Amino acid sequence: MVSQLKPAIVLLLLLTILSGVLYPVVVTGVAQALFPQQANGSLITKDGQTVGSSLIGQPFDDPGYFWGRPSATAPFAYNAGASSGSNLGPTNRALADAVHARAQALRDADPNNAAPVPVDLVTASGSGLDPHISVAAALYQMPRVARARGLDPAGVGSLVEQFVEDRQLGILGEPRVNVLRLNLALDALR
Repeated sequence: MVSQLKPAIVLLLLLTILSGVLYPVVVTGVAQALFPQQANGSLITKDGQTVGSSLIGQPFDDPGYFWGRPSATAPFAYNAGASSGSNLGPTNRALADAVHARAQALRDADPNNAAPVPVDLVTASGSGLDPHISVAAALYQMPRVARARGLDPAGVGSLVEQFVEDRQLGILGEPRVNVLRLNLALDALR
């Protein structure tokens, strides 16, 4: 038994150093050298202040801003420490009520908009933290945002088009708009 204990302890120490120290140091170093923005959380700064991350949604409810996807995280919306969906199924009455309330809030904020409400404005993403909305969701909100800010709708539409991100790797997902980046660009117009 003693003859088996020594190699086991040596192997434990060796693997602990290899996988617990060397591997993380190498991966961190490579990430910092090749992808420093992403390795540090894809943080967005404005006037030297960090205002958020391009990877995590934020709550916007002012009519002069584009609104993101709803968040299902707890105990508060867009809680990055509690990434999760609502786990409510399509036949769950609570989900139907939440979708109806969200759609009504969008209609109340822009009563003249008779277009159908895009689904991503009334349903939470799987993580509850999605920072993007579809192009259709951004265009749906464009008249409300333009009116609330006293801007030309065509100019706001042009701004939306500037912030459309293509599919990942050219094939994955759909074109989308990062809500935080778009809202910061709106603030820069003032």
